[in-house]
Amino acid sequence: MAVSRRGAGRDGRPTLEQVAARAGVGRGTVSRVINGSPRVSERTRAAVEQAIADLGYVPHRAARALAANRSDAIALVVPEAETRLFAEPYFSGIIRGVSAELADTDIQLLLTLIRTPKERARFAQYAASHRVDGVLLVSVHGDDPMPDQLAEMGIPVVMNGRRSSGEMVPHVDCDNVGGAQLAVEHLLGRGRSTVATITGPADMYVARCRLDGYREALRAAGREPEEELTAKGDFSEESGHAAMHQLLRRRPSLDAVFCASDLMAIGARRALRELGRSVPGDVALVGFDDSALARHMDPALTSVRQPMEGMGRAMTRALLAEISDAGPDRPRLVLPTELVRRSSS
Repeated sequence: MAVSRRGAGRDGRPTLEQVAARAGVGRGTVSRVINGSPRVSERTRAAVEQAIADLGYVPHRAARALAANRSDAIALVVPEAETRLFAEPYFSGIIRGVSAELADTDIQLLLTLIRTPKERARFAQYAASHRVDGVLLVSVHGDDPMPDQLAEMGIPVVMNGRRSSGEMVPHVDCDNVGGAQLAVEHLLGRGRSTVATITGPADMYVARCRLDGYREALRAAGREPEEELTAKGDFSEESGHAAMHQLLRRRPSLDAVFCASDLMAIGARRALRELGRSVPGDVALVGFDDSALARHMDPALTSVRQPMEGMGRAMTRALLAEISDAGPDRPRLVLPTELVRRSSS
């Protein structure tokens, strides 16, 4: 059947008016069908969808977004330097999960690094001008005001992790305490007598949780944690290297180390090699993340697996639900962790 082009747009493409005329409905009804409104009967929806198919009508994305007061874009904000973003497998896992969840949508992803107060203020202004429909926040430190600023502006936001146990901003986290407990229980179960730890930065709740899990596992085994067996890192390889040297100066007899990230475990492994200590013969080593790096270490690294891509997907689903007002109130998810045993322990 020939299709009349009368009333077609300037570029020759079918228009909303043509679809409405063919379906025998008003222009507003077509808009409601295209935007997924429930206020349309199934019979009318079927007629509009058939007209769209017959005419080959393609909705104008920008016009749809404008009509719905939407930008069809979300921001993934990482308050870290680019060197850390590209060095740590954790971030790439989160990004893969977010991208995979958005793959079947029309939503664009904007990746933003924030390193200074000026950049934070600039992004807050950008978000307030409705350039994005919502924000995903990753690697948030305890004193970061960004989550509350966005929430106060009415911008949907979901965080990866928490700033404290009483976090009110919607978030997706993993069981950091339980994961650390699994790591230390494993080391103790392997007969290790002096288990040290290399922590993440103290201003991050995730690091404090992993330290808590380490201490709780020791106490459950009847051992009181010793301050000199705890060394501070910042999740980077270099901090793990420095912390391992520090621990061995304090307690040369230590025979196991739980590192709060795989990258720090790599740094610790390098320090042990420099000092002539074998892994796992002299010192057993466990990391956290179960990144690809863990599998390729020599020896392969025992590590606590957290579902990085799964967290990215869950964050994105929660944010899209917040944007559409279709989700539960203030989602707070904690995903499970598991220990992956390899030859380093």
